Amino acid sequence: MDQILLYLSANMEMIYFLLLAILLGVEVISNVPAILHTPLMSGANAIHGVVVVGAIIVMLHASPDNYAALSIGFLAVVMGMLNVVGGFVVTDRMLEMFKKKPKKS
Repeated sequence: MDQILLYLSANMEMIYFLLLAILLGVEVISNVPAILHTPLMSGANAIHGVVVVGAIIVMLHASPDNYAALSIGFLAVVMGMLNVVGGFVVTDRMLEMFKKKPKKS
């Protein structure tokens, strides 16, 4: 228990930064008009490819016996890929709305 408190107190600046980022993100997203949600989210999800590359790099630098780092890295790769694929699916569906429909004879 003492080690956890020591770790938290040593990383308090990072915890404050994370909380500030969460609050700022919620505030920014809540003020986006509904009409812009689909294009912004599809673009943001596609950018998550950077997360996948970062997770792969972290996994490459982790020691082979560090199962916690490898498990979290694998989870980050899987979740990031789901987000990337979801972003492209949403973008494809959005672009389908703008295609002309064939005329019936």
